Amino acid sequence: MHDVLAGYVERGALPGLVTLISRRGEVHVDAIGKKAMGGNEPMQRDTIFRIASMTKPVTAAAAMILVEECKLRLDEPIDRLLPELANRNVLKRLSGPLDETEPAGRPITVRDLLTLRMGFGYILEDASAYPIQKAIDALDLSTDTNPAKRLTPDEWIRRLATLPLLHQPGECWMYDTGLDVLGVLIARAANQPLDVFFRERIFEPLGMSDTGFWMPAEKRTRLATCYQADGDTGALALFDDPGDSRWSQAPTFPQATGGLVSTVDDYLAFGQMVLNKGKHGGERILSRPSVELMTMNHLTAEQQAAGSLLLDGRGWGFGGAVTTKRDQIYATSGRYGWDGGHGTAWAADPSEDMNAILMTQIGFPLAMDVYLDFWASVYGAIDD
Repeated sequence: MHDVLAGYVERGALPGLVTLISRRGEVHVDAIGKKAMGGNEPMQRDTIFRIASMTKPVTAAAAMILVEECKLRLDEPIDRLLPELANRNVLKRLSGPLDETEPAGRPITVRDLLTLRMGFGYILEDASAYPIQKAIDALDLSTDTNPAKRLTPDEWIRRLATLPLLHQPGECWMYDTGLDVLGVLIARAANQPLDVFFRERIFEPLGMSDTGFWMPAEKRTRLATCYQADGDTGALALFDDPGDSRWSQAPTFPQATGGLVSTVDDYLAFGQMVLNKGKHGGERILSRPSVELMTMNHLTAEQQAAGSLLLDGRGWGFGGAVTTKRDQIYATSGRYGWDGGHGTAWAADPSEDMNAILMTQIGFPLAMDVYLDFWASVYGAIDD
């Protein structure tokens, strides 16, 4: 694995990366390369990374804490805490005008948000000419990591509520938006800001001291530089510099779908909690039944197929993908996890008693080959 991944650094495809594999109590960590292109500071085991959509499983766990405390119910309409989203109308066709709608057949539920089936999200086709896509763009619903661009959670929900749903609740898997809605719901149900709830109920009990929606000044020197593909050339282009990082101050809108920073060891603590059915280091975060429900597939075959561009044949649990088809050496049944768009990946595999984590900072699609080679190397190293 080291030789394969070091090759990416040597070829200049990425500045550096950190990997962690934990299997049956044995932990292997490898830090390769530098924290920035052309830089001198080496990647370290405690380097901090923007984990993007690896935030989603954490958000799902937070919601299940509230389900266990009877502050939320999976099949309860969200109307009680999010009245802005009550009485939805639904587009009759994606390409149609905004006033060509019909009433939603039922309310959106908490389960719909966890499984990304609320009826609103990314349109996985060219929708630039669709009236609904133009309306979404005009409202600026982006939960951007730049605090200056952020809406408050209440204002974001208010704007979202001015739009119709794209599909009936429960009908179709649509990426991303449902988990941001869930973040607002969690904060209201817990009666405290989302970042505080995450810290008090998940991060502090698990010892995840380097995980959060922003970093204090003393930790910023440990943050890796983040890159994305240049729109014209496809080459690496600077996205976020540690010196003036977007994660250097508390956000107005803690992004439940992708706003966290973390380290490999911090995320291993979360991953071990999942693998241990809710408990790690003497702390129980969730019950065994909650974790089992969270990590099972909730999609129909048709819903999986419709989301195949992102799911790649996998199912979806609460906040993460679940492997349902064995067609690769790393596609073991029941494997649960998700990737982050800034170049991170994680999965917990109960059949192998294993957590595996990849952290680098080059965005999609630049990181795709690194992901594939990482997972092939992880499972190719198994010797029993």
